[in-house]
Amino acid sequence: MNGNGVNAYKRTNVTTADPAKLVLMCYEGAIGNLKAAKEECISRGHEAKGKAIIKVQEILNLLMQSLDFKNGGEIATSLDALYSYMLRRLLPCSTIEKEVAAIDEVIHLLEELESAWKEIFAVLKHNQTGDTRQVANMEEEKTATAMAAVTY
Repeated sequence: MNGNGVNAYKRTNVTTADPAKLVLMCYEGAIGNLKAAKEECISRGHEAKGKAIIKVQEILNLLMQSLDFKNGGEIATSLDALYSYMLRRLLPCSTIEKEVAAIDEVIHLLEELESAWKEIFAVLKHNQTGDTRQVANMEEEKTATAMAAVTY
């Protein structure tokens, strides 16, 4: 499949996905780019690392912009704070060791959130009527776990 076909497939995937799937796609993209950035950091590929970090920052900003504070309440507020923290952690560090540690921390946090969204996505798929209380409670528990890992 050529590059144009792959890009068209990706666009179709995004435009036809439901909101829960889009969030999962964002987490997957951010984690993948962070792993690439870590490898580039270790091999001193500064330009490629910078591009990967910028993609992650764009994804985190998109996630922040898509939060619904009116209906999301405390969960939206907590996610906003967590995404902001991740953005701050990805600011350039003074040494490669500190930079790799920051990248690893953000990967861990995103993997926790990705896991929560996979559970939510499974519940939503299983129960098309969607018991929103169950979904909200699951997300709140996972967000609380991720927030507990962050020290301000």
